[in-house]
Amino acid sequence: MIKTKPNLQLFALASFILFASAPAFSQTNLSRKKADAIAATELKAQMDLQKPKAAEEWAAKQIQYKEYILKFTTQIFGEKPADGRSLYISLHGGGGTAPKVNDGQWENQKKLYKLKEGVYFVPRSPKDAWNMWHDYPMDELLAEVVKDAIVMEDVNPNKIYVMGYSAGGDGVFQLAPRLADYWGAASMMAGHPGDAQILNLKNIPFMAFVGGKDAAYNRNMLVAQWGKRLDSLQEVYKGSFIHETHVYPDMPHWMNRKDTIAVPWLASYKRNPLPKDVIWIQDDILRDQFYWLGTPIESAKQGLKARVAVSGNDITILENQNETLYLYLNDDLVNLDKKVTVTINGKQVFNQKVPRNADVIKKTVTARMDKGLIFTAGLAIKNGQVTSM
Repeated sequence: MIKTKPNLQLFALASFILFASAPAFSQTNLSRKKADAIAATELKAQMDLQKPKAAEEWAAKQIQYKEYILKFTTQIFGEKPADGRSLYISLHGGGGTAPKVNDGQWENQKKLYKLKEGVYFVPRSPKDAWNMWHDYPMDELLAEVVKDAIVMEDVNPNKIYVMGYSAGGDGVFQLAPRLADYWGAASMMAGHPGDAQILNLKNIPFMAFVGGKDAAYNRNMLVAQWGKRLDSLQEVYKGSFIHETHVYPDMPHWMNRKDTIAVPWLASYKRNPLPKDVIWIQDDILRDQFYWLGTPIESAKQGLKARVAVSGNDITILENQNETLYLYLNDDLVNLDKKVTVTINGKQVFNQKVPRNADVIKKTVTARMDKGLIFTAGLAIKNGQVTSM
C-alpha cells in the first residue's frame, strides 16, 4: 500500500463545505428556544429596515404605494402603556364627489373622536370614489400604516382598531371582516354593508351605529338587519361574534356624536391573533393569509371558504374550498414538541411532529412584522394530502 500525505487544501475545502452547509440544515427541526431566538432576531432586523422608511413617511405625513398616496394626520393621547400604544384608524366620509368635499370630510374626521390613550390616525383617501376605503390598494396601504406605527409609536399589534363614518362606515363594513386579523375591534358609523363577508367577523368585536331616519341607500334597515344577523350568529357560535348594534330612532345621518361611546368600547378589547376556530371567506380583494390560515395568492378566488379549528394538538378541517390550504403553526397555537394531528371529513390524515423551520419564521416576520403572527412551522394541505412546509 502506498501511503500519501493528506492534501490539506482539499481537507480544508471539504471542511468549509461541510461547515457552510450545516447552518442551512440546522434551520429545520429547530428547538423552541432556537426558533424563538431566530424570530426575535428577524423581527428586530425587519423593524430596523422599516424604521428609515417609516420615519420619512411619518415626517411627510403620507404613505405612497405605487401611484397612490395616502395622506394622514396623527394625534397622540395619554401616556404610553407598558405594553405599547393603541392605534385608532378613523376613516372619513364623502365618496364619489368633488375632492374638496372629501377634503372637508377629512378635516371633520380629525375632530370627531377623542381617546383616553392611543394614536388617533386619520387618513385622507387616495381616491374620490364611493368605494374609496375598500378598493385596491387600501389593504397594502393599511399594512404599511400598521408597520410604520409599530416602529414609530411603539403600537401594540393587539391594540389596533378601525372606525369610520358614512363612506368611512362603508369601508369599515368591508375592511373589518376582510382584515379581521389586524383588528382588536371595529366600529361602523352610518355606513352601508354592501356585500361584506359577515362570517369573517367571528373573532373580532364589531359595533354598528345608524340613525333610524337615515334612509339613504336603506342604511337604517340594512344596519338593523346586519345586527340581527350577528345576533343569530352569536347564538350559533357561542362566545364568538361579539357585537353591539345601535339604531337611534329619531336620528338622521348625523347622529350628533352619540356614536362616540364606541371609543371606550373599542378600547376594552384586544386582538386574539390565534383564535382556535377560524372562518375565512375570500373577498373581492384577495389575501394569502388570514390569522393562521393561508393559501397561494395565485389560486385564491373570491368566495372560497375555509373553516379550521384547533383543540390541543388536534386540528380539524371543518370546511375547505381552497385548492391548497396552509396551516401556519407556532408553540402558542399547538405544542410543536409533540405530534400534531389533522382531520379532514372525519378522517385523520396526519399524525406527526411538525418541524420548526427558519424559512417559515422569516416569511411570516417579513409579511406582517407582527409579533403575534410569527409562525415557526407550517403544513400544506392539497388533495387531502398533508405535508410540512
